[in-house]
Amino acid sequence: MEWMKNDLQQFVQAKEYVDTAIVPLLPFQLSYDASLEKDAFQSEAQAVFLRELERELTGRIMMIPGYRYLKSADKESELNRLRTWIRDIQAQPFFHVFFITSDSGWKKHEQALPGTLIWLPLTAGNDSDPENMQPIIKEQVGEVSDLIKSYWHDDLKT
Repeated sequence: MEWMKNDLQQFVQAKEYVDTAIVPLLPFQLSYDASLEKDAFQSEAQAVFLRELERELTGRIMMIPGYRYLKSADKESELNRLRTWIRDIQAQPFFHVFFITSDSGWKKHEQALPGTLIWLPLTAGNDSDPENMQPIIKEQVGEVSDLIKSYWHDDLKT
């Protein structure tokens, strides 16, 4: 389910089945000319990935609106803001929270995140277009989908 009116109406009706929140972590930094194209590519590729993941896991996950932050911002400050988001999200209740990002800077703060970090190493070739990376992205979606499902499977054991 996505953050759209119809999906949210459906969520309210079936929230006992939707136990997983996906929070995209989306860096933004207009002041670094040298990384603008790379950052834009990663953002576009991540959007394609998230659309495919939502299709793959429809009915069990909620795509939370992307969490935007300055790439140069202090991650500790961002962690405090994220914790506020997650407290609100978990009030629904969502039992699983996954953060999805192509910003490797979050790996250093992974243990402090109030959920599970999934880092996608999305890189562009010379003429790459995120839509042309569909086969690679579909493979990554399959792997991430299996990872998320493993968390659900672990719930059945307990």
